[in-house]
Amino acid sequence: MATLDENWVCVFETTFEPKASLLQSLLKDRDIEAVLLNQKDSSYQTFGNISLFVHRSKVVEAKHIIDKNNS
Repeated sequence: MATLDENWVCVFETTFEPKASLLQSLLKDRDIEAVLLNQKDSSYQTFGNISLFVHRSKVVEAKHIIDKNNS
């Protein structure tokens, strides 16, 4: 698992975990390492986001894939 630092960029945010997981799988299928960061409140699942991060060098490619599959 990669450590998130300044080289990782958030390319997608949602409150719907299945959507984030699907996009993460799509990116991984295309050899783009993608990391989910779940910031949902453990007591109140209606608060917080799930963010999808990729390495800075893959941002353009990842956003293209996300845009194509997020319509």
